[in-house]
Amino acid sequence: MPAWTVRDDGIVLAVRVTPRSGRDALLAGTEDHFAARLAAAPVDGKANAALLALVADRFGVPKRAVVLIGGDTARLKRLHVAGDAAVLAKTAAALYDVAP
Repeated sequence: MPAWTVRDDGIVLAVRVTPRSGRDALLAGTEDHFAARLAAAPVDGKANAALLALVADRFGVPKRAVVLIGGDTARLKRLHVAGDAAVLAKTAAALYDVAP
């Protein structure tokens, strides 16, 4: 799966998470996934909650527009970001510094 896939109702992101990183950041990773660094520990869903908030902030959508759809307890997660797919894809491409 590529780092992001465009859907009719938004985009799906593949994200590799590194918890306890000292600060929160969403970065370009490999061609298969984004890289997320989270200050939160992976305890009681805190890292997942921090990831959803980080992605919502970075993509300029409300927190409720970002849903974890796979990888609840894994490092590699899949997220659905609801919204204008073209705008969201442009934001994703900007993280990789490539044209959408």
